[in-house]
Amino acid sequence: MTSRSITKLLSRRFATQQQQQQFLEPPVLVKKNLAARHLILNRPKRLNALDMEMVDIIYPNLKAWEESDQAHVIFMKGIGRALCAGGDVKDVVNQLKDPQRISNLEHQIDTEYEMIHFLGTMKTPYVAVMDGITMGAGGGISCLGPFRIATENTQFAMPETAIGLFCDVGASFFYSRLDGQLGRYMGLTSRIVKAEDALFSGIATHFVPSSRLEELESRLAEIDEPSHDLVHTTIEEFAVNKDHTPQTYTLHGEHRLIIDKCFQYNTVEAIVNALKEDGSKFALDTLDTMMKRSPTSLKFANDFVEGVTSHVIHKKPPRWSPKKIEDLNLHDDIRTKFFHANIRRRLNFRNNEDYYLHPYRRYALPSEKEILDAKRLHDLQTAEETVQWFNNDRNDKFGIRQKVLDVLARESSSLSSK
Repeated sequence: MTSRSITKLLSRRFATQQQQQQFLEPPVLVKKNLAARHLILNRPKRLNALDMEMVDIIYPNLKAWEESDQAHVIFMKGIGRALCAGGDVKDVVNQLKDPQRISNLEHQIDTEYEMIHFLGTMKTPYVAVMDGITMGAGGGISCLGPFRIATENTQFAMPETAIGLFCDVGASFFYSRLDGQLGRYMGLTSRIVKAEDALFSGIATHFVPSSRLEELESRLAEIDEPSHDLVHTTIEEFAVNKDHTPQTYTLHGEHRLIIDKCFQYNTVEAIVNALKEDGSKFALDTLDTMMKRSPTSLKFANDFVEGVTSHVIHKKPPRWSPKKIEDLNLHDDIRTKFFHANIRRRLNFRNNEDYYLHPYRRYALPSEKEILDAKRLHDLQTAEETVQWFNNDRNDKFGIRQKVLDVLARESSSLSSK
């Protein structure tokens, strides 16, 4: 046997051993390091797609740690290229095709939603490490938490309209709280937001290079009784500084003006017409993207099985029904099926906690409203004065300069066009 043959044999054997080891490991690893608790999604070949077995590990641990005086900070992260690429939609479609399994599927979805509500209302500091693909259910287990760390590897989206579904798992909360019409734009187009854009858009609260994550986790584990404020300031120690040059910065300037102008309407038809009327390359590219989505998903959703079967499983364009937005019957296809249905199931939330705005939104970049309000209330005369005011208020957080200057420039542009 040649040395090359021996090398190949050993490589195959090592790979097989790795596969066997991964098969034996649970889909979520639960680890403890001093006062820190870690939930590590462990289905890298499926990009950590969330299924019921994983929920059955995550949810009980979250509830136990919330009651414990030993767990002071919780990390959610993933092995491989993703935090979580979404729910296991293949499994969901298989269950939808079997009438005997529908009741079980409903229970699974209810439990997942209840878990995400609990996660978003916990008192224990919760840190989602969005180091890689974070989509669908990955957004649900990230965006309702107080600390959402983006890295250079982050790819965030709620891609449900591409598979005939609607943006769920809390997206109706966190998308609707983004600046301007960003949430509506991202929801209807399934736009992927990468790296620093996750911070600029408000999806992430911090931007930390992936090379610093391990040290950050160790530092947080050493804190005896971390408050949310202390967790925030510790993460900022590992975040990029205010002079960092972003590799991705796209949702600003003219593009944001187009988004806010065209997506301000409450019907998809009006948005489509506005994009056509605008006629810019960005608007027409956005329109082209929307026209590839499920027409029913753009209004609501009813093409899920076709979307997953074609787009995810067979990798081919879905055959939507109906094919075009104008073919939808608002009463028969939307209101009757989804809003007038006699469904009496209620979610069994673990607590009664509720809020209109995220209580820890201050850890992210300031919103456009905050910037314009501060400029007016504190009589800030120039853009540089406003930048400096927010640098002082947010301890020189990265992204302040870019966001403040963009908001003020767009405000000036809007005023001058009137």
